[in-house]
Amino acid sequence: MGDTTKDDASSQSKAVPKEKRAYFFRKWTRIDVMRASAVGAVHLLCLMAPFNYKWEALRFGVILAIVTNLSITFSYHRNLTHRSFKLPKWLEYPFAYSALFALQGHPIDWVSTHRFHHQFTDSDRDPHSPIEGFWFSHVLWIFDTNYIREKCGGRNNVMDLKQQWFYRFLRKTIGFHIITFWTLVYLLGGLPYLTCGVGVGGAIGYHGTWLINSACHIWGSQAWNTKDTSRNVWWLGLFTMGESWHNNHHAFEASARHGLEWYQVDITWYLIRFFQALGLATDVKLPTEAQKRKMAFARYSQL
Repeated sequence: MGDTTKDDASSQSKAVPKEKRAYFFRKWTRIDVMRASAVGAVHLLCLMAPFNYKWEALRFGVILAIVTNLSITFSYHRNLTHRSFKLPKWLEYPFAYSALFALQGHPIDWVSTHRFHHQFTDSDRDPHSPIEGFWFSHVLWIFDTNYIREKCGGRNNVMDLKQQWFYRFLRKTIGFHIITFWTLVYLLGGLPYLTCGVGVGGAIGYHGTWLINSACHIWGSQAWNTKDTSRNVWWLGLFTMGESWHNNHHAFEASARHGLEWYQVDITWYLIRFFQALGLATDVKLPTEAQKRKMAFARYSQL
């Protein structure tokens, strides 16, 4: 989204009065309860892992975390949200499907929320605004769908996904896929696979994504003049598959590459580049030199 959209978003946000939100003692919707239950179950299983431990189960959990977290960053984020590159549908849909098992919701919901975040960054209408505190931006916002609806309105920014039968199907049937997956994991390896796989793997995936919303708007450095709180956090680069080069991302939202320097590890970009080399990822977007000069801090842009 361009600067005009952000200016419009900023002016709209001023019309929304900021109120102190009751995070726990409020009306919880059915979706709020379901989300809190899923997050709670994953963390409970994670805490049980040391008491139901097997090496093969732990390997399964690590692999599951890598695959599902990479599916989130590759599919939900860079492909579907920002259209940083294009894939043939026979490849796009399986990646989006595997991202379901990161337990972060269906594509329509995830993409809509993230587009709102970029449209209303750091304002009162930001779905997970860091100005409301670390824990709100990290996790608490997930459990308050009415608040997000009050801030952002309806899901009217994802018509490109709503027009596709596959994403409408996932929205209606996500619960079935998750329950089926958990059942298959249990049948495959019993309780150790649930605790080390769904528990440990799921917790790693959750916090990898959540830290982008919280830590990457609080700590780290700014390479670009984005006029917001986005930061590059180097020590999260590998853990988040390259998503923690967050100031780079806010500067060039459509860029398929977030780690713009050779030393900025960006596993998601390496996967995109792999498919590009095979001729499967097309229209891969990268920032131009003109765009970099525009976003550079004044002392650098004049050099």
